[in-house]
Formats: sequence, structure tokens, C-alpha cells
Amino acid sequence: MENEKQILLEQFVNLPNETEWLEFKVDNSSSEMIGEKISALSNGATLRNKSHGYLIFGVKDDTHEIVGTNFNPTTSKKGNEELEHWIAQRLSPRIDFEINVFDYDDKQIAIFKIPANKQEPVKFKNIAYIRIGSITRKLIEFPEKERKIWNKSEQLNFEDRNAKTNISADKVLELLDFSAYFELTGQKMPFNQNSIIEKLTQEEFIESSENLYNIKNLGAILFAKNLEQFDNLRRKVTRVIIYKGKGRLETIKEHQNKKGFAIGFDDLVNYVNDQLPTSEEIGTSFRKEVRMFPKIAIRELVANALIHQDFSIRGTSVMVEIFTGRVEITNPGNPLIDTLRFIDHNPFSRNEKLASFMRRINLCEERGTGIDKVITQCELFQLPAPKFQGEEMFTRVYLYAPRELREMDKQDKIRATYQHCCLKYVFDEFMTNQSLRERFKIEKKNYPMVSKIMKDALNSGMIKEFDTENKAKRYTKYIPFWA
Repeated sequence: MENEKQILLEQFVNLPNETEWLEFKVDNSSSEMIGEKISALSNGATLRNKSHGYLIFGVKDDTHEIVGTNFNPTTSKKGNEELEHWIAQRLSPRIDFEINVFDYDDKQIAIFKIPANKQEPVKFKNIAYIRIGSITRKLIEFPEKERKIWNKSEQLNFEDRNAKTNISADKVLELLDFSAYFELTGQKMPFNQNSIIEKLTQEEFIESSENLYNIKNLGAILFAKNLEQFDNLRRKVTRVIIYKGKGRLETIKEHQNKKGFAIGFDDLVNYVNDQLPTSEEIGTSFRKEVRMFPKIAIRELVANALIHQDFSIRGTSVMVEIFTGRVEITNPGNPLIDTLRFIDHNPFSRNEKLASFMRRINLCEERGTGIDKVITQCELFQLPAPKFQGEEMFTRVYLYAPRELREMDKQDKIRATYQHCCLKYVFDEFMTNQSLRERFKIEKKNYPMVSKIMKDALNSGMIKEFDTENKAKRYTKYIPFWA
């Protein structure tokens, strides 16, 4: 790490001039000045497509001579408050700048590493700043520059942003499970480091940055050995929580899957499956235990939750919650399409690169087929229809344990009827009284019971008759309301 800082310093002092994202100082350490500089350098970095801006103490601004500094921001205070905390409290948004103090040829150097903010201009005491030449000015005085910074928020998606910046090739390979990448993609792993780095760069998992490297969010979220080693991703660790009973009052245990999604997916699904209750199935000559919930359904729903989550929602992650009688799988972010159309609709993805790579290595289904499999499996296992719920900040799927038909309420039956009708339609078939009887395992002599369920579904507007002229209700064909 110390060597990386020294390399970075040497690269910066060899630049011909200071820039909008780089400034040198010796000992001028006014707290107000530093706050304004952090705002200006972050905004300048955003403007010039740099991941970070830098304020470096210990270098002359005119000659770039490394002379050292007496200023140590890690021990300095503003009044009775630590300087770093005082500045951070007055920045909006609260960007996570770093302070590094180290020795270079026995000279003390202090570097403020300031992240570019792609969402909006960074302000200090409610004023945004920018560097114009060697002078720090208010950003509002330069509306064209301000407009360009605001436009950046629409240009850079989550996958292309940086999770870790300015690190060595050795550090990249320490943080990412590169061997798993080659194994999952069926490629032979190169024998030398340069070829490995080149391949990760081609995949856009990393990028070169001033002779060092940045790990992009895409690379980290897929192949991090430990997501908690990435500050902006530590809260994206997938959680599995097992509760006692049907509510959240008592937790039995909680498990966190800290690996990147590509390398941790199978472990995650296997762990969830191992926590699910079993039932005993008796064959002609042996007994065996089977899981109450189909593994294929769990796999598809977990994959969907990981891929379609909204990474811009901070402080929350994908959760799998296991209760007595049900499983809930929740991801941050409202659904991008109507939950009623999950079965047949090609999904829109917020994270297309992530989704594409997960499909490429067969960790999820092709577009639009995953939910079909979930519904099919629920029917095969004679489970109640899953429920899909969309809210402003999250999407949640409920899987229910087996229930007798008499234990299902009216909405349960309508939901199962609608999903069965959709499934038939996407397979180029029609729902009929007979097919729904088979779905609910109702004997033929009890077909009026199915007719009542169908009537409720028709009245709810979820299904409709295919041929309204047909008078023989027992042979009527049905299609979803949207068909």
C-alpha cells in the first residue's frame, strides 16, 4: 500500500500542471479552504471523467518539487472536533474521502483522495465549487460546467462505476477470484499475471488507471472474494434469515453470503435449500426425504433478486427469509414491469451487464423463462401459487408451503387460476375446466367446484373466455386478461 501511494505521488508530480482534479499545497491548511478544495476537486474529477480528485500536501504548486509538509490532517482539529469529521459533516452529499499520510524520502506527505460524485455536484456548506485554472470558484458562476456535471448522473450506471481505485495488479488478483472466472467461463487460465489482467480488462471488470488499476462494480459484485472489502458494496451482502414461527419476532439464525454473486451463487442456493423443511415421501420399497419447496424455484427467484435489484438504494440487500409455512425473497427496488406480467414478459434489467454475464455462465435462465419455471415447479409440487409484490423500494416474492384447497382463501385460488392460465398461454395452450382440476387435484365429479373458482377469476378480471360464443361452459377455453 505504501508503495502504491509513492507511485501515485510520482505520477502526479510529473504532470506538467495542476488540473481541475489535482492540486498541490505545502502547509496552507485552513479548514475552510480544505472543504472548498474537496468540493472543487470532486466536481472537477466528475467533469473530467476521473474516479477521484486529489489534494496533496507536501508539494510546491509551481515547480512540483516534493518538499514535505508539517501539516498532518489525521491529527488536526477544528476547535474540539477532528478535522476530517468537521469537513465531512459539511459536505453534501457525504462523499467518503480518504486521508493518507506517509513518508517519501523522509518527507511527510498528506494526500486527500476525493471521490468523484456522479449523482450531483458536491457542496461544502451548501455551496458547490470548481477549479478554474489555479483558482477555486463557485460552480454556480459557470452554468455550462454545472450542467455537464449533472448530465454525468445519466451516463454512468452502477456496473461501470468503480468499487476500488488506484491499486496494483497484485491487489486486483488478491481481491478478485480470477481463477473462478476462468473456470466458470470454460477458459484455460493464463500462466502470467499480465494476461490475466488483460482478460479482466477486456471483460470490463477492471480498468487501467495511471499505471494502476480500478476494479469496477461489475467485477467486484461478480467475483469479489469478500464483498465487505469494498466500501460501497459491503451492504450488498446477501442475507438468509431463519425465523421461529410465522413472524419476525424470534430469529433462529442468520447467514451472510459475502462472496461475489458469480462465485457465491451455488453456495447461497444450496444453503437456502438445506434450511428448508422436508417431508417424507414413501415409494413402493423405500422412503426418502424431499424438500417442501422446489430447488429450481428457489434458484430462479434468488437469481432474479440478485440481478434485478436496485443498487442505488443504500443500506439494504437481497434477503431470503424462511418462516414456518413460507419463504420470502426480497430485493431492493420496485419492479420495472407489472408483477402480473412476470410470467410472460421479457424482463427489463437495471443491470444488463450483470444479467448478461449471469446468463452466460448459466446461473440464471434466458429472458422470460425463469418465472415460467417457478410457476411450473409450484404446480408440480402442488404448492399454492406464489405471490409477487411490488412496492416503491422493494420487490418481494412469497413461496407458500403445501395447503389443502379448503385452506386457501378466495385470493389464493384466483391467483393460482390466473398463473395457471398464463402458463398455458405461454405454452400455446388454453386453460380449461379439466386443466384447472388437474392443477388443484380435484376429482372429475367435483368439476362444479372448479367452475366456481373460474367464475371468481373471471369476475376479478384476471382471465377471460377465448370464445365468448361457446355455450358449453365445461369445454370453455380461457386466456389471461392481457392476451
